[in-house]
Amino acid sequence: MTKHRSHQGLRRAMRSGLSVLSLAAALPFAPAVAHAGEAGDAAAAPAAAGTGDIVVTATRRSELAKDVPVAVTAIGGEKLDNLNSSGLDIRFLSGRTPSLQIESSFGRTFPRFYIRGLGNTDYDPNAAQPVSVVYDDVALESPMLKSFPVFDLKQVEVLRGPQGSLFGRNTPAGVVKLESAKPTDYYTGYVSGEWGTYNTLNVEGAMSGPLGGGFTARISGLLERRDNWVHNTNAGAAGSVAKSDLEGYRDVAGRLQIAYASPDKSFNALWDFHARDLAGTPRIFRAGMFQQGTNNFAAGFDPSKVSLDGYTSQQLTQWGTSLHLDYHIDGVGTIYSISSYEKAKVESSGDIDGGATYTGSGLGVGAYQDSTGGYTRPEEISQEIRFASDEFHGMRLQGGFYYFHQNLQYSEYEYDGNSGYTNRANDLDQDVEHYDVNENYGVFASGEAKLGKLTLRAGVRYSEDHKNDLVWGWMPSYSIYSAYDSGNTITEPSGTYSVMTPQRMRVSGSDVTWDASATYAATRAINAYARVATGYQGPAIQDRVTFGSYQSSAPKQTTISVEGGFKGSALDHKLTFSIDAYYNETKNMQVTAVGGLTASAQLYSLKKVLGHGVEAEFELRPIEGLSISASGSYNFTKIKDPNAYVSPCGGGCTVTNAIVDGLASINNNPLPQAPKWVGNITIGYERPVAPNIKAFVMTDWSYRSSVNFFLYEAKEFVGKPLTEGGVKIGVKTDDGWELAFYGRNILNQIRAVGALDFNNLTGMINDPRILGVAVRKAW
Repeated sequence: MTKHRSHQGLRRAMRSGLSVLSLAAALPFAPAVAHAGEAGDAAAAPAAAGTGDIVVTATRRSELAKDVPVAVTAIGGEKLDNLNSSGLDIRFLSGRTPSLQIESSFGRTFPRFYIRGLGNTDYDPNAAQPVSVVYDDVALESPMLKSFPVFDLKQVEVLRGPQGSLFGRNTPAGVVKLESAKPTDYYTGYVSGEWGTYNTLNVEGAMSGPLGGGFTARISGLLERRDNWVHNTNAGAAGSVAKSDLEGYRDVAGRLQIAYASPDKSFNALWDFHARDLAGTPRIFRAGMFQQGTNNFAAGFDPSKVSLDGYTSQQLTQWGTSLHLDYHIDGVGTIYSISSYEKAKVESSGDIDGGATYTGSGLGVGAYQDSTGGYTRPEEISQEIRFASDEFHGMRLQGGFYYFHQNLQYSEYEYDGNSGYTNRANDLDQDVEHYDVNENYGVFASGEAKLGKLTLRAGVRYSEDHKNDLVWGWMPSYSIYSAYDSGNTITEPSGTYSVMTPQRMRVSGSDVTWDASATYAATRAINAYARVATGYQGPAIQDRVTFGSYQSSAPKQTTISVEGGFKGSALDHKLTFSIDAYYNETKNMQVTAVGGLTASAQLYSLKKVLGHGVEAEFELRPIEGLSISASGSYNFTKIKDPNAYVSPCGGGCTVTNAIVDGLASINNNPLPQAPKWVGNITIGYERPVAPNIKAFVMTDWSYRSSVNFFLYEAKEFVGKPLTEGGVKIGVKTDDGWELAFYGRNILNQIRAVGALDFNNLTGMINDPRILGVAVRKAW
């Protein structure tokens, strides 16, 4: 398998997003007729009306978190606003709830999610992920669609463990659920702006109100940008086409929602349209970043400098729409329909080996003179029909049907630089084309019964997947490939090329997943619960092929999880808490070995992966104006497959696993990107300093322990523990004004967060410290 493809797809921008943002920018001049008590409503409704009253929708109904037999964390209100500052993308959630890790080798366009250690490090556009992202009740499959910006939200919920009976698509590890703030029947809105280091700009606004005749609307927009803060010391050198300055971006997004409610509220409709336009540079790979034999940075490493010679570009355009309908039949229940369409076009090209010279070792020394890139075009439609009954004598039922269809087209390009990087057309030496079709059908049902202090729940879902993968392309007839030529050739202006005969692979799979739980009201304020659940992920196809290789597949992946815990409140509702412990077992886990001596990517199906852990959350409001929230988790994962071997890096790294016939044994290793410890704490305090004016301070800190970047273990490829802190200090008025100073990663702790093992110790780092000022007006 070939060495290219760390960056698939990503280009061009959606100008409609600019129009939406410009409308949102005009919001401060719209009529403000809301009552003073409604001034903060538009920003994001708090996740908690008061300590002990956290409301979640983990069961597709609104319920108190303590009554839900699922390990779930909700973030909303000022805490969500504070965490999502300084131009961060969805990765800001990483480490902010127990057992959640998010990383990306693409930057802002391809987040990969891990819950309780379960995830997939594959960067291929068709890679399936065991964590589902559900945005406004729409399950997004493509990682590039999952990257849609987080703004104007009511709440974020993270559901841990399999959620296979009520949520569509792949959910064996859990669900990250994002809910936008919805249209209101009164006028309200907000506008906020932040400016900080590297000209980091974050402008956000929303306006909501009635249109008449039962119609309401909400429009919101976002602009995020940052100057390039990394200088390329090789820019302008002979044969170099890399940009002189990198890591900047401009990200624009908007959302329009129109809602209708019938006079008797029995029928409701909500139409949503959203769009995004991103332009910038891809994630920078830094050759020779690690000191051989350790995971320390190499001597002379400077986060603000890099040495590249290849193409660097990244653009994404995305838009989507959804229609939510519900009709309530009094005394029977409610029928729901959710229809959605999502589409994106993404271009990304990067210097895959992270260097500009090719002899010796150390900073800036690449493995080969190649750049990679391509275009990716995911297109998804989904339809869900669901019925939820009213309560009858302590019993409630839900059931429905789900359909998902994805067309995925992507082109993988490789640029060899043999023509001196004069232009991309001359340097293009490989083009592999892909066309994938992915379909899923699901039928589900669940029920609950209240028997005094005991509530029993159970659910079941039948899922069926079909995937059809077609690959074709061309590359030069170099002698190294001559043994693999298909026998067909074509002549291009610059030479003769081998033609890859079209290859097609089809896989299908199905499974029945289920869950059963019991919740017992130990006291009026404290519940105990236990839950058993199974999860399913459909069979996978790996189509990152070269000449002489073919697609490979892996069977379906299944998970069973057992957990139990306590939820509730104490100290007269000044303290809320949730504590749980779990054990899970995943069979035929789909993982990808990326890189290695052959600079390839290979799909593996691990026989068994075990996991167990403990998770806890607390929120305390001991006195008026002071709130303290903290959470943490311990997650243990272990691969149990004595026949699992992967190709390690070449002579560049120090492998600590046993090597057999050139392959590293990964049996008993932890999963990659699965820290054992995750913790965070947020402290906020406010007090009056003048009539109608309050001063406030909020600080938040997150910690994750060391992580292994690959399936095999090497001294260089273990990410050190990472601690990141934020702070916000300012004043706010009773009529909705806020002025503050803020900081993110205030310790400026720079750590490796990922790596490529193409024999030259290449890695990636986290974002630097950002300090700035913020102003906000809500009404």
